[in-house]
Amino acid sequence: MNRTHHCAQLTLADLNASVALAGWVDSIRDHGGIIFIDLRDRKGITQVKFDPQDNANLGTQAAHLKPESVISIAGNVVPRPAGTINSGLPTGEIEVAATALEILNVSETPPFPLDDVGGDKVNEDLRLTYRYLDLRRPKMRRNLQVRHRAAKSIRDYFDAQEFIEVETPALFKSTPEGAREYLVPSRIHPGEFYALSQSPQQFKQILMVAGVEKYFQIARCFRDEDLRADRQMEFTQVDVEASFIDREGIYSLFEGMLKKVWKDVLNHDLPTPFPRMAFHDAMNRYGVDKPDVRFAIELVDFSETFRNSTFKVFQSTVAGGGVVKAINAKGLADLTQGENKSLEEIAKSLGAKGLAFIKVEGGEWKSPIVKFFNDAEKAELTAKLAIADGDMVFFAAAPWEKACAILGRLRLEAATLLQKRGKLSLRADDWKFLWVIDFPLMSHDEVENRYVATHHPFTAPVPEDAGLLDSDPKKVRGQHYDVVLNGMELGGGSIRIHQPALQKKVFEDVLKIPADVVESRFGYMLKAFTFGAPPHGGIAFGLDRMVALLCGTTSIRDVIAFPKTQKGQDLMAQSPTPVTPKQLKDLHIQVVMPE
Repeated sequence: MNRTHHCAQLTLADLNASVALAGWVDSIRDHGGIIFIDLRDRKGITQVKFDPQDNANLGTQAAHLKPESVISIAGNVVPRPAGTINSGLPTGEIEVAATALEILNVSETPPFPLDDVGGDKVNEDLRLTYRYLDLRRPKMRRNLQVRHRAAKSIRDYFDAQEFIEVETPALFKSTPEGAREYLVPSRIHPGEFYALSQSPQQFKQILMVAGVEKYFQIARCFRDEDLRADRQMEFTQVDVEASFIDREGIYSLFEGMLKKVWKDVLNHDLPTPFPRMAFHDAMNRYGVDKPDVRFAIELVDFSETFRNSTFKVFQSTVAGGGVVKAINAKGLADLTQGENKSLEEIAKSLGAKGLAFIKVEGGEWKSPIVKFFNDAEKAELTAKLAIADGDMVFFAAAPWEKACAILGRLRLEAATLLQKRGKLSLRADDWKFLWVIDFPLMSHDEVENRYVATHHPFTAPVPEDAGLLDSDPKKVRGQHYDVVLNGMELGGGSIRIHQPALQKKVFEDVLKIPADVVESRFGYMLKAFTFGAPPHGGIAFGLDRMVALLCGTTSIRDVIAFPKTQKGQDLMAQSPTPVTPKQLKDLHIQVVMPE
């Protein structure tokens, strides 16, 4: 029986039509000998009726069906009796009176419920072991559809902007200064290795030298990193590069793409242009370079307030060049001792020696440190933090970067605790986009006593800061930008260095990469730049992460068809696995197991 319709298609307009449907048995109900089956395909559900008075043999067959078995049926569309209409289904006003049944495959009993309510309560490892069943659940099917629509929207947008989609190699050369790579041994060249591409960064710049001018790719990338809810060892990146473009052009281009995706997928109109915030302001106000601006808790500086304080911890920190900063977690004075201890441990894990606080209850400031504050200091705290009854104030006294990081993390933890108490509402669909700009081009690695690229070594300096590369690289701002949504970095990019002399200077003079290493890793790129490289820049962002936000889930594993676990395993296919001695011999490799 060839299908004539899908299972979400039939309505009262199709009454008396002869139809054929196929799919999975979603549920079976016996109403006094009449068997009702909800037949499901990827589009939806149609109710099918097997009446033994019409066909006793069909009724007997239907009574022995098992859920998740695959069948095809033929029958006639009839109206549902009064009182049995299901308004929650597109097909809820009709049913199909079966005249034929073919059992295509009988299913064993599934190891977990395939509805969203029951399936969400199942251990994730079990879901991943039977991923082909997990993907039958309505929510997982919707997630894949959202991913498809988002990818199509992106392709349509860049096609309309005259970009060309170009595939770049997955097998690349090793560039160890980035994240840890996956190495692939070469059988043809014994002792030599490819690396799975961490991103198409160098290839897309080469494409600009090649005159492509406008390139994009939905690319598979690989990084041998520890996994978490929003990170996988293999992931999908939307990669974009354009010639003769500046930062303003990138902002406009990318905002247009996001606006189209949100409209196509969610029918939501994003306001543009997005707000912009300098890296220093983001750290100073929110303690992180990807701030969640949906709630108003901000870091406030009290360094001058406590410069001459009798509280020696604050006074000595400021005298030593550090800062004193504070946040007011309004309404969190009902913090339990356990919750307060947990926050203190978090602060210590980030380098704090302890966690200074003020709890405001019944008009009284409760804290071991309050006795050291004079009236002027208290008044300034009250004014700048708008302290009121029921508030909880946290302090950090440390070097600027560390103090920001400590309070930035406590800010997020406080928001979570306030949400649990119903005192703060953070809607996932409250889309707060933000550009974070003016990052430092370089940071100093204290262990190796050298500068390292904050973004990557191909990022161009802000022109007016370029002269500081020789004298004070840490003060040089890069033409680097990140797009942030609700506290999550969606992606980032930069305007690139396109002059070979400047690129070589960054490699050798600033980053202190030996000339022979520069030549072996990047020589072909520097050579290409000598043949008329245009000014160019681009951006890349994680498709998995963006789709997870569109679907309202916190885990990118929910929007990837076949993800790995946090231990990097595929439980369904049972990989990774050992390989045979012959395979290793062909690759001239020996395995040395850890002790």
